[in-house]
Amino acid sequence: MRVSEAITQRRSIKRFRDLPVSRDNIEALLGAATLAPNHRLTQPWRFYVLGPDARYAFGLALGNRKARKIEDQEKARTTRENVAKEHRALPAMIAVAVVQNENEEIREEDYASVMMALQNLSLVAVELGLGTHIKTGAVMADPVARASIGARDGERVVALVNIGVPADVPDMSRREGASTFTTWVP
Repeated sequence: MRVSEAITQRRSIKRFRDLPVSRDNIEALLGAATLAPNHRLTQPWRFYVLGPDARYAFGLALGNRKARKIEDQEKARTTRENVAKEHRALPAMIAVAVVQNENEEIREEDYASVMMALQNLSLVAVELGLGTHIKTGAVMADPVARASIGARDGERVVALVNIGVPADVPDMSRREGASTFTTWVP
């Protein structure tokens, strides 16, 4: 598969088939991620491959955050448990963190490198017949969520990647062409 094909075929997959993702495939994804450009060769990425219990614990942390917005206590309890169970049932999940450098310039470069690593991972997943869904948000800084992942001090969790064989692949979202965002400067 050509890279340009993987780029056009990549989608955020929300539902996965009930099939395991092999360790070899996960290692291939991580290997591709670590080939991303990283200025100064800081290799700032840290990956946490979460097993079923860790996925459940993370899902519980996320479910608790969602449940706080629900007044009905029974609905809140059901939300917590459903979110936790959904996460445990995922075929694979990788938490991605960036080492926080004290130097602001390096910290920004490192963050950009980790995001490029996520793109590499996603494109190789397409090549392997897998789908990904990259999730970000405030839960990444939640102490309970960080503990469920095993994130260390000095690391910023930037994303979770759900991985598996797609149950269905959505159509491509409509996007503006590159010319809409491009200025040619003489």
